[in-house]
Amino acid sequence: MVNNSVWIIGNSRSGKTSRLVEQFGSWLQNEKEMYELFYTKKAKLKSSTYTLPSLLMQQAKPGILVLSANDDNRRELGDKIATNTQGKYPVRVRTPLGFFQDDVILFWPLLIQLLNLKAQFPVRLRPETEQELATKLWKTELNEEILRRVGVNEYRLVRRILDLMQLAAYSGTPCEDIAGILQTGLEENNVNLEPEFMANLLLDWRNWCLERGLLTYGIITELYTQYLLTNENYQQHLANRYQAVLADDVDEYPGVVRDLLELLLDQGAVGAFSYNPDGGVRLGLGADPDYMSGLARRCQIETLLGLAVDSLANRLAAPIVESLNTSLVLSDLPTVVQSIQTTSRSQLLRQTAEVIGNAIKSGQVAAEEVAIIAPGLDAIARYTLVEILTKQNIPVESLNDQRPLISSPVIRALLTMLALVYPGLGRLVDRDAVAEMLVILSTKPEPSEIPASLPTPYSPLSTKIDPVRAGLLADYCFVPHPEHPSLLPVTAFERWDRIGYAATTAYTEILQWLEQQRSQQELRLIPSPISLLDRAIQRFLWNGSNLPYEQLAALRELLETAQHYWEIDTRLKQTTPNTPDEMNRVSNSAIAEFIQLLRRGTITANPYPLRSMGKTRKAITLATIFQYRASRRFHRWHFWLDAGSPLWAKGGAATLFGAPFFLQDRLGQPWTAEDEKLTEEARLQRILTDLLSRVSDKIYLCHSDLAVNGQEQLGPLLPLVHACIPFEC
Repeated sequence: MVNNSVWIIGNSRSGKTSRLVEQFGSWLQNEKEMYELFYTKKAKLKSSTYTLPSLLMQQAKPGILVLSANDDNRRELGDKIATNTQGKYPVRVRTPLGFFQDDVILFWPLLIQLLNLKAQFPVRLRPETEQELATKLWKTELNEEILRRVGVNEYRLVRRILDLMQLAAYSGTPCEDIAGILQTGLEENNVNLEPEFMANLLLDWRNWCLERGLLTYGIITELYTQYLLTNENYQQHLANRYQAVLADDVDEYPGVVRDLLELLLDQGAVGAFSYNPDGGVRLGLGADPDYMSGLARRCQIETLLGLAVDSLANRLAAPIVESLNTSLVLSDLPTVVQSIQTTSRSQLLRQTAEVIGNAIKSGQVAAEEVAIIAPGLDAIARYTLVEILTKQNIPVESLNDQRPLISSPVIRALLTMLALVYPGLGRLVDRDAVAEMLVILSTKPEPSEIPASLPTPYSPLSTKIDPVRAGLLADYCFVPHPEHPSLLPVTAFERWDRIGYAATTAYTEILQWLEQQRSQQELRLIPSPISLLDRAIQRFLWNGSNLPYEQLAALRELLETAQHYWEIDTRLKQTTPNTPDEMNRVSNSAIAEFIQLLRRGTITANPYPLRSMGKTRKAITLATIFQYRASRRFHRWHFWLDAGSPLWAKGGAATLFGAPFFLQDRLGQPWTAEDEKLTEEARLQRILTDLLSRVSDKIYLCHSDLAVNGQEQLGPLLPLVHACIPFEC
């Protein structure tokens, strides 16, 4: 197999991924040569004294490392490769961070030796748990005086500092060097927090985590790039394991991924990489497209010329981008671009939904051929559009609509149940929460009128305790108490006959079940709160019925979150042993913190399936600019919502604090207002070219004179709005 790497450069939808899949297939056709190269290299490798890599070298087979920018694209690329190769070559596509995590865990024994760590299996921290633990660790340092000086709340400040560690790791900067980078980068900025202070907090946090075997994304990346990738034993294993590397959309990768790819190329691996000059969706969130483009010097460059033939980019990209660069007044745009203009945003949302609904009903376009794209989607806009369209039987799919778990009534009911079973949680329960719990836990499936031979989406449900009766029961039968809140028998309500037989029976069942669980908890027969949650789900919610997906997604996320939370809690207890009584108090305190964590809305669940089964779901796509570009979708019609918003220049995603300081071409250099202006101009050009490549027939620029906060909208796309033909209803 000729060792010639390929660098495929092209605009959006120019066929880069398809070309990569073809390259993968050509490698497999030369499988015999790959095996010969593999075993020749293996014979030349020096014997290692490190047990784990030695065993892997003896057992490994030649492989191809396949990387993709994000999880959704990872699955799609894996499907394309499997289809192209007819499933003959098992391939596992990974994101760069997923690959780092897998190898850090696999080579944890080596890291224990290198860093002299405690021998314990590592546990990865979720971002919300990372935030919670870091806040506790820094509680004394981040006092009220510090928060007042910085001018942000505690949550945002902790997140900002943690993001600095992640950005540093993505750039290959050791944690010890963060202070120096910030010192030079922030010299012209008005920041009221000393770089040395923030760097010391991060060093304390990193050391605290490593002592307990806890891993965050930032720590994982630093361990991989600073210790594993520079280790000779690991390098031998890497050379032995991969003879080729295929990476899609490298413009979305952190800069440290280039170090990994160059090492593989140095060791003789062949590579194929795709790069989109109009990409860089994650620029400002850790990606370093300019630094990654340096890999092209080591490859044969294939340029996929031109824009997608079926897109509006061919006709509109050049004049629109030129008008933004020259600040000239754009002449009238073609009729394929029209504007929907109103005074208030509420009018805009209603009129936009009306235009879409009429077009779909008249057969001009199908629901799955329409996308609504906005720089930012607030809850009001999302709710209004979904509500108006679904009332017309037009489904809407929100991309990555991650709502807080606590927004689900089912989740709130389960948390109330926890507070009623475990002692010391009475302050977390009120009458309204108890009433809601009674309604949710009394919901039962009804016998379906549909024949059993026919499939049903889910069984019809009926509520035995309606909200009115639940309110009466909570008012007269709930006894608040800081330690032991409880529910009284239904007879405690003098007019309990008004409750009715069905509601009385359901309430009695709930009461008896709670008493039984409380008794078992006192006898320590409930292993953990996770077990109690599972019991409640099985007893009251599942009932053998097929629940709607949004409920299943929320319940699944709740159990996964609880499992993770108590896994971390167990690890922390191992480092601070207590007496049995103290352990019990700590356990109840952990439950209270878990409930409060969820109630703050920190943890989110995706209410829609990650992937639709079978054909694409026939629904309108509703997304932010960032979500839409990252998903790499394509539609006939686009509706660009809030076209006059200044957020279009931001790309629909907030740039992390300090992100420009950790780009390789300007590492540690100050970030000026002029730099910000030039970056926003370049980002807007990429956004417009990318979006125009993802639409084929029509674009509607939806603009309201006033934003949701009542301010006038004077964003960079306003000249385009004025150059459009107004749509007439």
